[in-house]
Amino acid sequence: MAAKFDVPEELANKALESVELARDTGKLKKGTNEVTKAIERGITKLAVIAEDVSPAEVIAHLAPLCEEKNTPYIFVKQQKELGAACGIGVACAAVAIIDTGKGSELVEDIAQKISALK
Repeated sequence: MAAKFDVPEELANKALESVELARDTGKLKKGTNEVTKAIERGITKLAVIAEDVSPAEVIAHLAPLCEEKNTPYIFVKQQKELGAACGIGVACAAVAIIDTGKGSELVEDIAQKISALK
């Protein structure tokens, strides 16, 4: 499994904000299977993965897959925060931003900061 790096809370909040922007003005893929397919197809601008997924095996393949495909990814603390950012009333393990909509600058900023953290 790829090393999970500590994400500053400010950066995690920006990631959630970018998910909200993409939800309203762009396009998202929600759920582990959809996100996996989007990463494999190379259409993911940013993958956002919840840390509190149990069992961890559900999302364990996502970070290495992102590394392999050179896709930026970030962990956020809670599934329910991610679900809320997606606009669904339930917890969500992972989200792929396919079309950033009005959040393109924000996503680029996050991607740059993530690569600096690794």
